[in-house]
Order: sequence, then structure tokens, then C-alpha cells
Amino acid sequence: MRSPQPPAAPTGPPPPSAAGDDSGGTLRYSSGPGRWVLAATVLGSALASIDATVVGIALPAIGSDFGVGLSALQWVVTAYTLTLAGLLLVAGSLGDRFGRKRYFMTGVIWFALASGLCGLAPDAPTLIAARALQGVGAALLTPGSLAILQASFVQQDRGKAIGAWSGLSGTASAIGPFLGGWLVQAVSWRLIFAINLPLAVLVVALAQRHVPESRDPATVGTRVDVTGGALVTLGLVGLTYGLIEGPSGHWGSPGALAALISGVLLLVVFVLWEQRVASPMLPLSLFSSRQFTATNAVTFVLYGALGGVLFLLPIQLQEVSGYTALGAGVSLLPLTAMMLALSARSGALAARIGPRLQMSVGPCLVGLGLMLLVRIDAAGTYGTQVLPAVVVFGLGLATTVAPLTATALSSAPASEAGVASAVNNDVARTASLIAVAVLPAIAGITGSAYLHPAVFSTGFHKASLVSGALCVLSGLMAAALIRKPRPAAGPQPSAEAYYSHCALDAPPQRTLA
Repeated sequence: MRSPQPPAAPTGPPPPSAAGDDSGGTLRYSSGPGRWVLAATVLGSALASIDATVVGIALPAIGSDFGVGLSALQWVVTAYTLTLAGLLLVAGSLGDRFGRKRYFMTGVIWFALASGLCGLAPDAPTLIAARALQGVGAALLTPGSLAILQASFVQQDRGKAIGAWSGLSGTASAIGPFLGGWLVQAVSWRLIFAINLPLAVLVVALAQRHVPESRDPATVGTRVDVTGGALVTLGLVGLTYGLIEGPSGHWGSPGALAALISGVLLLVVFVLWEQRVASPMLPLSLFSSRQFTATNAVTFVLYGALGGVLFLLPIQLQEVSGYTALGAGVSLLPLTAMMLALSARSGALAARIGPRLQMSVGPCLVGLGLMLLVRIDAAGTYGTQVLPAVVVFGLGLATTVAPLTATALSSAPASEAGVASAVNNDVARTASLIAVAVLPAIAGITGSAYLHPAVFSTGFHKASLVSGALCVLSGLMAAALIRKPRPAAGPQPSAEAYYSHCALDAPPQRTLA
């Protein structure tokens, strides 16, 4: 965000400016007040990160409970991503201008109320609407989490605070599938949303008592690009609706066709609007950098491939391989462990030798890991079918994420690092959004196919191969287009910001050091 700020990651600008916050932070990392602020921001970001990981595990139970087809399950995932991706940049700007603590707390409360609606939903349409409201809350709270750290801590302690924040947030993401799987299996999928309520109460209490308010003085007199946020959100809604409903036999229906056309037109109007507005949500000047454009192209292809197949994987494990919800949740824990253990080392290596090698080899390893998922079927064991794919996939992702994020940031001026990271984050989300809408149809998984194990498994294997090929394509794109960036003048983003970005909902601020 361009003003005060949005995790995962993979927004129009959340950044506090150097003029504002670099001189304003007074907290020390080792102090009691500093640790309370860190606790509030970590727990706040954990709300969104845990929710994002547990919903996929619960999809088969939700589908069975409501008796709905795959398109409804797609909407359970995409409704959240739509509002989060569309509003993340605007929400960060609002926090920068009017108070990061205020919007952080507003987002937490909003997210909790929407979570309660999700848990009480009597049918799929209500759940989908509540998930969209959850995305709004996540867009309000995630920019503030990292922005508060940037504004509150003294400059020399910000790297430590961000590093602790990213590590603890990663731990929360790791807990999510285990906790969600246990709740789905032991009680009900509805409890995966109920767990957000006590956590939200704790976050609000901590933030109210311990978090200082902050704003970005550089945003005084500038306007929030609400129009841009509305255009991109409505455009993505139309595009997604058409892509999800069309493959179910509704391509010729006026609704699906009108949604597709209007979605594309609104996105075109969004680009035209961003070219002329004084304070754009998405500064198109960033794309004048070939390196930045190439990095985001690689991000779009890579994260699109990941988003599509990871939407289908929990269903494959539970409906075809017979895993319990808990077993499916635990099965991917090695991936999180590898990311936590290796991402920082990968970022350090890229800083020494440049990002091209890792951004080329890493996605190819990811692609190989996804292709190995074709071995998952009704027979076999975790050790022979799932674990090899997860290990190769995790190694590739740990190799890729930090260099990709660092390149996205270093390809822009240091003063625009937060905006660059925000854009990269939203590109990843948008790619995943579109992939969840499109990949099942490409693989022949529509309607109630997920209720027929043999049919679903055949489609999942095809989807794994398609996604794996796209990952390899992104690696080839990186080999052809990415170059070692020249050192930029001025303060550079901290290493911790590089390592944490894609795993989080919040990008770093414009000026990080």
C-alpha cells in the first residue's frame, strides 16, 4: 500500500514513508511494550493465515453437509480471495491515512463477526457471502499488522521484529491444517470458524492496550483510490463468476456470458483509470521496469499453478485416498517445515549470486513435485505416494520464494518497495483465484465429480500434470527474462521482509529500513 498498510506476501500500497515512520518508532525489540506489540500483530495475522489453511481441509465436509457440487466449493474459496485481493491495496491506504491501529482493530472485529456468520451458515450461498465478508476483514487487518511493526519499533530493531513476526506467523500457518483437520474430524467443520472468535477478542484487547496509533504524514492531502478498488474487485467478481459457472454447462447463458464480458471490461477500465488518477492504487509506472514485469509474470504463472492444484489436493486425499480430515491436514506439514528451515538460506544465497538460477531451478522442482502427485490414488501409503511429492515440492518452493520476493522488491526504487511487494502479492492472489476457477474445468472436474472417486482422481492427475507443466514454464520464463539486479541507491528492504512475503498476507511497507 502506498500509505499506511496490508498476508501473504504475495497491494497497492501499504507503506509508511521514510519521512513519517522511520523517525517515529520508539519501541525496542527486547522491551516489554515491544513484545506486547509483536504479540498483537502476530496473533492478528494468524487469524487470516490459519483460516486460509484450514478451509481447504474442510471442503469435502462442507460439500457433504450442504449437498453441493464443486462450483459451490470453488466459491467458498474464491469469495474470500476476491474481496481480499480487490481491497488489500485500498485498505492499506486507509490505514496509512487514518490510523493503522484503528483499521487493524476494525479488520479483526470484522473478520471475527464474519467468521461467526460462516460457522452459523445454514446453506452454501450464506457461507459464500460470509466468506466474502471475511475477505473484507482480512483486507483491513493484514496491512496493519506489518505496518504497525514498521511504525512502532526503532529502526535498528525492525529487522528483528519482522523476522520474529514472519517466523511466528509461519508457525501459525503450520498449526492451521492440523487444528482444522482435528476439528473437522472430531466435531464439525463449523468450528474452524468459531476458533477465530476468542483469538479475535484477545487481539483486540492487546491492541487496544499496547499498540500505539500511527499514520503516514506523506499521505496528507492525498485521496484513497476507492474507485480503483471497486473497479478491480467487481472486475474479478465478473471474470471469476463466468469462469466457474461456464464450465458447468452455462457458457451460453446470459448470466455467465455477461459476467465474463463485464469482468474483462471493468478490468480494462481499471487499468485506464489507474493511468489517469493522481494517487493510483496500482502505480503502472512500476511496470516500466522489465525486471519487475518479468518477476510478476513468473509469479502469475507459478502461483496460478499452485493455487489450482492445492485447491484439489485435500479433496483427492480425503475422497479418493481415504484420508481423514486430520490426516489430510498433517500430510503437508513437511512443506511448512522446509519453508521455515530453508527460505532464509535461499534468500541469502540469492543475495550473493543473483536470483536467476534459483528462480529458474526452483519452479522446475515445484513442477516435478506437482507431477509426482499423479501417483496418489486409492491404494498406496503416505510414505510412498504423498511424502516424495511434498518433499520435492517443498524444496522447490523454498528455493524459489525468497529470491522471487527479493527480485520483486529490488526491481523498483527503494521508496516504492512496499508498493512493489504489494503488487507482487496481489498478482499471486489473482493468479490463484483464476486457477481455482479454471483448472477443475480443464481437468474435467465439474458438478458432483468430487463425489465419484474414480472420476475425480482421473481429473486430479490431469490437473497435477497441467500445473506441473505451468511451473516448469515459469522456471523457463525466469531463465529467459530474469537478470541479476543492480544494487539500488538508498535504504533497502530487510532480508526478513524478503523471506516472509509470499507466505504472508501483508507486504512490507514502502520504506523498510
